[in-house]
Amino acid sequence: MAKTHAYGTTFTWNSQAVAGLTAINGIELTVADIDVTTHQSSNAYTEFIPGLITAGDVSLEGFFDYTDTAGQQAMLTDLNNRASRTGVITFPSATGTTWTFTGYITALKIGDAPVDGAIPFSATIKPTGKPTLAVAASNNLSGLTITTATLYPAFDAAIYDYTGTSTGDSVTVTPSASAGTITVNGNTVVSGEASSTIDIGSSGDMTTVTIIVAETNKAPKTYTIRIAKTA
Repeated sequence: MAKTHAYGTTFTWNSQAVAGLTAINGIELTVADIDVTTHQSSNAYTEFIPGLITAGDVSLEGFFDYTDTAGQQAMLTDLNNRASRTGVITFPSATGTTWTFTGYITALKIGDAPVDGAIPFSATIKPTGKPTLAVAASNNLSGLTITTATLYPAFDAAIYDYTGTSTGDSVTVTPSASAGTITVNGNTVVSGEASSTIDIGSSGDMTTVTIIVAETNKAPKTYTIRIAKTA
């Protein structure tokens, strides 16, 4: 399971980065409940059907930056003008993931001013319509071979989990990809070339081989092979 630290997430408003943010609270989607209970509802239970979908508010927190005319101060101008703009939450580049939505600012605060503390900045944005979650993914492997073992199922670029059996004491894998960096069990491998030897232990042991294809600013693709040693 891929996990990524949130540090480095950014927010843009009308294509301009907003400075000084410490928290960018993402979009929560909720479906309304419509009560369709009647006197004929079974077992005296209420019945519902799904209604409209609502995108929850996006809230920003951070520190006031008086030099940020294109970000924080532009948001204040847009609040005063009741202007709708495009907001984009961009998660760390390793994920290749963005939330894009149209919305308008419902609250913006500059202050307070404690005796000993930084001046905060906060804003709340109401999305209107459907937001879009986009994940830019790295390319699949274009080829994969393995020595002394048989893959099940046969290699298919769109299949990411395999099992294998081998009577040997070790295997090598040869992955190919049209772009990006390939690693096999954490070691970089040139596309179309064999990995280093991977020991597969004793009869009955299961050895996991993890192959990752990663392109810059895109979510990686992970292939997993579980190899059983046979007598």
